[in-house]
Amino acid sequence: MQNKSVKTEYYLPAEDTIFFANYLQNEKGKYVLDIGTGSGYLANVLLPNFEVVVATDINFEATQKAHDLIENCICCHSADPLTIKFDLVICNLPYLPSEEISDPSVDGMDKGILVPLQIIKSAKNVIKKGGKMLYLTSSLANYKKLLEETESLGFFAKIVATKKMFFEELILVQAVLK
Repeated sequence: MQNKSVKTEYYLPAEDTIFFANYLQNEKGKYVLDIGTGSGYLANVLLPNFEVVVATDINFEATQKAHDLIENCICCHSADPLTIKFDLVICNLPYLPSEEISDPSVDGMDKGILVPLQIIKSAKNVIKKGGKMLYLTSSLANYKKLLEETESLGFFAKIVATKKMFFEELILVQAVLK
Protein backbone atom coordinates (compact mmCIF):
# COMPACT_ATOMS: atom_id res chain seq x y z
CA MET A 1 0.00 0.00 0.00
CA GLN A 2 1.35 3.41 -0.99
CA ASN A 3 1.58 6.10 1.67
CA LYS A 4 0.09 9.32 0.32
CA SER A 5 0.76 12.57 2.08
CA VAL A 6 -2.33 14.55 2.99
CA LYS A 7 -2.49 17.87 1.18
CA THR A 8 -4.84 20.58 2.33
CA GLU A 9 -6.35 22.92 -0.20
CA TYR A 10 -6.40 25.94 2.10
CA TYR A 11 -3.80 28.13 3.77
CA LEU A 12 -2.36 26.67 6.95
CA PRO A 13 -0.95 28.94 9.68
CA ALA A 14 2.66 29.91 9.00
CA GLU A 15 5.06 32.59 10.28
CA ASP A 16 3.00 35.36 8.68
CA THR A 17 -0.15 34.11 10.40
CA ILE A 18 1.56 34.02 13.81
CA PHE A 19 2.97 37.54 13.29
CA PHE A 20 -0.52 38.80 12.39
CA ALA A 21 -2.16 36.92 15.29
CA ASN A 22 0.20 38.48 17.83
CA TYR A 23 -0.83 41.94 16.63
CA LEU A 24 -4.55 41.07 16.84
CA GLN A 25 -4.47 40.08 20.53
CA ASN A 26 -5.65 43.51 21.72
CA GLU A 27 -8.26 44.26 19.04
CA LYS A 28 -11.78 44.60 20.44
CA GLY A 29 -15.21 45.45 19.09
CA LYS A 30 -18.65 44.14 18.25
CA TYR A 31 -18.37 42.76 14.70
CA VAL A 32 -15.26 41.41 12.96
CA LEU A 33 -14.75 39.79 9.56
CA ASP A 34 -11.83 37.58 8.55
CA ILE A 35 -11.61 37.48 4.74
CA GLY A 36 -9.77 34.46 3.36
CA THR A 37 -9.81 32.71 6.72
CA GLY A 38 -8.07 29.51 5.60
CA SER A 39 -7.93 27.31 8.69
CA GLY A 40 -9.74 29.93 10.81
CA TYR A 41 -6.68 30.61 12.97
CA LEU A 42 -6.91 34.42 12.94
CA ALA A 43 -10.69 34.46 13.39
CA ASN A 44 -10.26 32.18 16.39
CA VAL A 45 -7.77 34.62 17.94
CA LEU A 46 -10.46 37.32 17.76
CA LEU A 47 -13.29 35.27 19.29
CA PRO A 48 -12.74 36.38 22.92
CA ASN A 49 -12.77 40.09 22.05
CA PHE A 50 -15.72 40.37 19.63
CA GLU A 51 -19.44 39.61 19.97
CA VAL A 52 -19.73 38.34 16.38
CA VAL A 53 -16.90 36.81 14.34
CA VAL A 54 -17.55 36.03 10.68
CA ALA A 55 -15.06 34.20 8.45
CA THR A 56 -15.15 33.95 4.66
CA ASP A 57 -13.09 31.98 2.17
CA ILE A 58 -13.50 31.09 -1.51
CA ASN A 59 -12.45 27.53 -0.70
CA PHE A 60 -15.24 25.31 0.62
CA GLU A 61 -12.76 22.96 2.34
CA ALA A 62 -11.34 25.96 4.22
CA THR A 63 -14.76 27.04 5.47
CA GLN A 64 -15.45 23.49 6.63
CA LYS A 65 -12.16 23.45 8.58
CA ALA A 66 -12.67 26.95 9.97
CA HIS A 67 -16.18 25.97 11.09
CA ASP A 68 -14.49 23.68 13.64
CA LEU A 69 -13.44 26.93 15.38
CA ILE A 70 -15.81 29.63 14.12
CA GLU A 71 -19.60 29.35 13.99
CA ASN A 72 -20.15 31.90 11.20
CA CYS A 73 -18.23 30.65 8.14
CA ILE A 74 -19.30 31.57 4.62
CA CYS A 75 -17.93 30.21 1.37
CA CYS A 76 -17.82 33.26 -0.90
CA HIS A 77 -15.53 35.73 -2.63
CA SER A 78 -14.18 38.26 -0.10
CA ALA A 79 -17.10 40.11 1.52
CA ASP A 80 -19.22 40.31 -1.62
CA PRO A 81 -22.52 38.83 -0.31
CA LEU A 82 -22.39 40.49 3.12
CA THR A 83 -24.41 43.55 4.12
CA ILE A 84 -23.62 43.89 7.84
CA LYS A 85 -21.19 46.68 8.78
CA PHE A 86 -18.07 45.53 10.65
CA ASP A 87 -15.89 47.38 13.16
CA LEU A 88 -12.86 45.48 11.90
CA VAL A 89 -12.02 43.50 8.79
CA ILE A 90 -8.81 41.49 8.65
CA CYS A 91 -7.10 39.70 5.80
CA ASN A 92 -3.83 37.86 5.38
CA LEU A 93 -3.79 38.83 1.72
CA PRO A 94 -2.59 36.66 -1.16
CA TYR A 95 0.31 39.01 -1.85
CA LEU A 96 2.87 37.11 -3.92
CA PRO A 97 3.46 38.54 -7.40
CA SER A 98 2.34 36.02 -10.01
CA GLU A 99 1.43 35.71 -13.68
CA GLU A 100 -1.64 33.60 -12.90
CA ILE A 101 -3.57 32.30 -9.93
CA SER A 102 -2.45 28.75 -9.39
CA ASP A 103 -2.82 29.02 -5.60
CA PRO A 104 -5.53 31.52 -4.55
CA SER A 105 -4.22 31.62 -0.98
CA VAL A 106 -0.92 33.25 -1.99
CA ASP A 107 -1.04 34.45 -5.63
CA GLY A 108 -1.73 38.19 -5.79
CA MET A 109 -1.17 38.61 -9.55
CA ASP A 110 0.25 41.86 -10.96
CA LYS A 111 3.08 42.91 -8.60
CA GLY A 112 1.17 41.22 -5.78
CA ILE A 113 -1.51 43.89 -5.66
CA LEU A 114 -4.27 43.02 -8.15
CA VAL A 115 -6.03 40.41 -5.98
CA PRO A 116 -5.41 42.37 -2.75
CA LEU A 117 -7.08 45.44 -4.27
CA GLN A 118 -10.13 43.37 -5.24
CA ILE A 119 -10.36 42.16 -1.63
CA ILE A 120 -9.91 45.67 -0.19
CA LYS A 121 -12.63 47.04 -2.50
CA SER A 122 -15.00 44.30 -1.36
CA ALA A 123 -14.13 44.92 2.30
CA LYS A 124 -14.75 48.66 1.98
CA ASN A 125 -18.45 47.95 1.40
CA VAL A 126 -18.82 46.26 4.79
CA ILE A 127 -16.65 48.45 7.05
CA LYS A 128 -18.51 51.02 9.11
CA LYS A 129 -17.37 54.63 8.79
CA GLY A 130 -14.37 55.04 11.09
CA GLY A 131 -13.94 51.26 11.14
CA LYS A 132 -10.72 49.68 10.06
CA MET A 133 -9.13 46.99 8.02
CA LEU A 134 -5.90 45.26 8.97
CA TYR A 135 -4.14 43.43 6.17
CA LEU A 136 -0.83 41.69 5.76
CA THR A 137 1.36 42.18 2.72
CA SER A 138 5.04 41.77 1.94
CA SER A 139 8.12 43.49 0.60
CA LEU A 140 7.89 40.98 -2.28
CA ALA A 141 4.76 42.83 -3.44
CA ASN A 142 4.60 46.45 -4.53
CA TYR A 143 3.30 47.36 -1.07
CA LYS A 144 3.86 51.11 -1.55
CA LYS A 145 1.52 51.10 -4.54
CA LEU A 146 -0.95 48.99 -2.53
CA LEU A 147 -0.92 51.64 0.24
CA GLU A 148 -1.51 54.41 -2.34
CA GLU A 149 -4.40 52.50 -3.91
CA THR A 150 -5.90 51.77 -0.48
CA GLU A 151 -5.86 55.50 0.28
CA SER A 152 -7.45 56.28 -3.10
CA LEU A 153 -10.37 54.05 -2.03
CA GLY A 154 -11.15 56.35 0.93
CA PHE A 155 -8.96 54.91 3.67
CA PHE A 156 -6.24 56.45 5.77
CA ALA A 157 -3.57 53.74 5.49
CA LYS A 158 -0.36 53.28 7.44
CA ILE A 159 2.12 50.56 8.26
CA VAL A 160 1.67 49.52 11.90
CA ALA A 161 4.13 46.62 12.18
CA THR A 162 6.86 44.86 10.21
CA LYS A 163 8.84 41.68 10.63
CA LYS A 164 12.02 40.83 8.78
CA MET A 165 12.18 37.31 7.45
CA PHE A 166 14.97 35.52 5.63
CA PHE A 167 13.69 36.38 2.14
CA GLU A 168 11.12 39.13 2.73
CA GLU A 169 9.71 41.64 5.18
CA LEU A 170 6.15 41.13 6.39
CA ILE A 171 4.16 44.36 6.47
CA LEU A 172 0.99 44.86 8.51
CA VAL A 173 -1.18 47.73 7.30
CA GLN A 174 -3.99 49.46 9.14
CA ALA A 175 -6.54 51.17 6.90
CA VAL A 176 -9.21 53.31 8.59
CA LEU A 177 -12.27 54.18 6.51
CA LYS A 178 -12.68 57.95 6.33
